[in-house]
Amino acid sequence: MTVYATAQITITDRAAYDRYQARFMEVFNRFTGTLLAVDDAPQAIEGAWPHTRFVLISFPDEAAFRAWFDSPAYQEIVRDRWAGSTAVLLLAKGLR
Repeated sequence: MTVYATAQITITDRAAYDRYQARFMEVFNRFTGTLLAVDDAPQAIEGAWPHTRFVLISFPDEAAFRAWFDSPAYQEIVRDRWAGSTAVLLLAKGLR
């Protein structure tokens, strides 16, 4: 079953985040995910949205997501995201 991962990110250290971003696609492209959206100015239709970046990705299933997220390659670069931002990451199951 397809899963969707969303990241609601507030960038706090642009240099650290830029290091992460510079290597993200190189690592991400090794796996079976699809980058669906990246927006630095999404429109809040209802409620307040306090973050500075929205990311939406999909994977064929949770195992594929975990293979990417838990991979040594991603764990190496995600340190820069952790150093340069705060984030809320959600994993949601798609409809059957």
